[in-house]
Amino acid sequence: MLAIVADSGRLSWQAVPDVTPGPGEVLLRVAAAGVNRADLLQAAGHYPPPPGASDIIGLEVSGVIEALGADLDDSQWSQGQPVCALLAGGGYAEYVAVPASQLLPAPEGIPLPYAAGLPEVACTVWSNIVMTAGVQPGQLLLVHGGASGIGTHAIQVAGALGCRVAVTAGSANKLELCAELGAEITIDYHADDFVEVLREAGGADVILDIMGAAYLDRNIDALADDGRLVIIGMQGGVKGELNIGKLLAKRGGVFATALRARPVDGPAGKSAIVTQVRDNVWPMIADGQVRPVIGAEFPIAEAQAAHELLESGDVSGKVILRVGD
Repeated sequence: MLAIVADSGRLSWQAVPDVTPGPGEVLLRVAAAGVNRADLLQAAGHYPPPPGASDIIGLEVSGVIEALGADLDDSQWSQGQPVCALLAGGGYAEYVAVPASQLLPAPEGIPLPYAAGLPEVACTVWSNIVMTAGVQPGQLLLVHGGASGIGTHAIQVAGALGCRVAVTAGSANKLELCAELGAEITIDYHADDFVEVLREAGGADVILDIMGAAYLDRNIDALADDGRLVIIGMQGGVKGELNIGKLLAKRGGVFATALRARPVDGPAGKSAIVTQVRDNVWPMIADGQVRPVIGAEFPIAEAQAAHELLESGDVSGKVILRVGD
């Protein structure tokens, strides 16, 4: 089969050994792969796959089922069925093997390639704002990077849950997109202090943060009493100083989570998250409350250009790579 191979930071589409489904796995013929910042880190040699995962880049795909593992029957999944999937790796390829418990049916009404932009963001957002932070209807969620793939999805899901949403972004067109998706408070981080804006709004009950160290102290300042900060990225560095006194005064909580390295099984494993996403987010997509926001798409052979676009920040929503028909 063909797949993207990273060599000294450069990406090329070339022949690699075929994959076969193991126990409990399904083989997918890939239609498209979603591009994530973790992919950029892996291509640069900074984010190796977890033990046992494919060393091919790619954490989410859409496609059709090519074959079932020998221990699976067709009671839930069948050959030729359109699906999308959460992966630990292997998505930038013609074929990928994935645990059957990490499959999601391709949503009706969504073009199959666009479904590749759903699994990673849906599982990230739901596992963090709901399963970890426990956001409730009427509460205020602050999303940093509101126009990103995760941000555009989080705005819609939070709105469907009855939450108020505030976002930060770096340009007028990105803030306009966030408002169109349902953000109530839009903050240009170049011109405005998000802490002051959030204080005027009574503080954020939950903050979904991609910046890490650079925003740590200010995020604590922006929390409401009993607020929860969930850190899912380190774009602003890995080491920061935490004022425990301020956190105690607000009875606040700080969580740091990652999705890729979670086990398949267990109460906080990928299978449990995928099940919750299917039960809760897929109905939101079906009734039109949530849709994938696709900012750009490239043929798979142009993965290098797709990575460069995502790295530049000059795109809103998800970037996808088209692989097959």
